[in-house]
Order: sequence, then structure tokens, then C-alpha cells
Amino acid sequence: MNAYIFPGQGAQFVGMGLDLYENYPVAQELFEQANTILGFSITDIMFEGEAADLKQTKVTQPAIFLHSVVLRKVMGEAFKPDMVAGHSLGEFSALVANGVLTFEDGLNLVAQRAMAMQKACELQPGTMAAVLSLEDAVVEKICEETPGVVVAANYNCPGQLVISGEVDAIQIACEKMKEAGARRALVLPVGGAFHSPLMQPAREELAAAIEATTFNSPSCPIYQNVTTQAVTDAAEIKENLISQLTAPVKWTQSIQQMVADGATLFTEVGPGKVLQGLVKKISQESETASAVIA
Repeated sequence: MNAYIFPGQGAQFVGMGLDLYENYPVAQELFEQANTILGFSITDIMFEGEAADLKQTKVTQPAIFLHSVVLRKVMGEAFKPDMVAGHSLGEFSALVANGVLTFEDGLNLVAQRAMAMQKACELQPGTMAAVLSLEDAVVEKICEETPGVVVAANYNCPGQLVISGEVDAIQIACEKMKEAGARRALVLPVGGAFHSPLMQPAREELAAAIEATTFNSPSCPIYQNVTTQAVTDAAEIKENLISQLTAPVKWTQSIQQMVADGATLFTEVGPGKVLQGLVKKISQESETASAVIA
């Protein structure tokens, strides 16, 4: 069975999408439409901007979403999913790909999500850290025992877990992780504590936008970060998408569930190959590929 997966923040690079813009009229049309919807030329930043500008959450999120969705459109009838999933932000790309959201609604929600997260970061400063080569249960226990807000945020693959929370709490937790045997516990250069309780103001803001948006029935199941299960009910998809901002991204568990449900080939639709690498670490027997366009 064919599973299509969509990347999240961190997959961006300067020049992303330019080849699509130059070679496919449908891509050019969607990129120009995005510039109009967003009210600024995101294509200028994506194609030839500074890396620092592209790293801003309010730019990064719509840029990655755009690249993924445009790539899916260019694929045309070659896109034949039995199931889809997206890593954090990538869930929105996946929902456009399987017909739950229109391109316009998806882009508007991603832009609102990015701005709401940016505001939450300014309201309550926080950070994230990558913890390598430590059992999930050990990481979770240290988070629970550390004073302040610090939680497991991204279950990327076995032995790679990202924690999120208040700056001081993350620093303390990192030291404890190293003492417990972590190969590395490294604070990441991110703008805030994503997928933690510190994102509650953003969750409330995004909830209102999601509730006001029409969600259609999907053409195939989506395996959402929050539940890791196949979901086809539009109301449930909405609920999970709202919860995602303050809940962990259970990517390892989602891929495992997709494999259990019959997925044999995982095709990454978007910039980079980060998710393919994670899938290989989660399920060695699974095949992976980048999206191919004619």
C-alpha cells in the first residue's frame, strides 16, 4: 500500500520550489495565488531570500506547506495514496492532498497557525532540545521530575526524541539526560516551545479558525500526530488538528501503525528527505522514495 508523507518545519532551504515555478504552469499559478492570499511575496523569500528570513516561523510554515502542496498538484494522477500523514505542520499539507481542505483554506490556516505560534513564543519564551540514544520512557520520566514546564514533544524515531518547554527547565533536563546516558542532549535553534503547554494561546487562536473552516471527507485516511490512528471523520480531524499544537508529535508510533495497516512504500512530498530517513529508522523493511514528477 502507498503511504504519502509530508514534512514539517526544518525541511526548508533557499531556492525551494523554484524549479516547480519555472517548469509547471499550475505551480506558477498556485505560487502567485499564495502571494496574493498571504499579502507578501513569499516566492521572493523562498526562491532567493536570506536563510535567516526563511527561518522565521511565519515564513517557514507557509513555505513548506506551499512546496508540498504544489508538488502534489504537479504530480497529477501519479498521486495515488492509500493513506497519508504529515509531521506537525505537514498534517495541513496532507489534508489538502487528500481533499479535506482546499488549497486556499489550507494556506490561510497555516498562515494563521504560524502567526499564532509566533505570538505565543513572544508571550512565553521557550525552546526545544534533541535527545539522542535514550529510551522514551527515561526521557519522559526525567521531564516529569524536572521543575517547570518540560515535555516530550517529538517522537521522531527510536532513540531520537525532542523535548520542549521553558528555557531553564530544558537546560536542567538536558543535563539530567546526559547523566542518564544520552549520547547528546542539544538545545535546538528554534523560536519557541512548540508542542508544549506554552503553545496554549496559539491553540485557542487556531481553534477558532479551524472551527470556522469547512473540512470535507477525505479521499483516504490520515494518520494524525496526536492519535497515531487512521482517521476519516472530518470532525475528529479538526479536533486532532487543534490538539496537535500542545500535544506531542507521535511520528514513530504513526509510522508503526501505518506499517501495521499495510503500508509498504512511503513517498515524501515536499522539500528534503528528512522523513524518509526517519521512516528507515522506524521500519527498516519499508521502502521510501521522494515524489517523482513527469
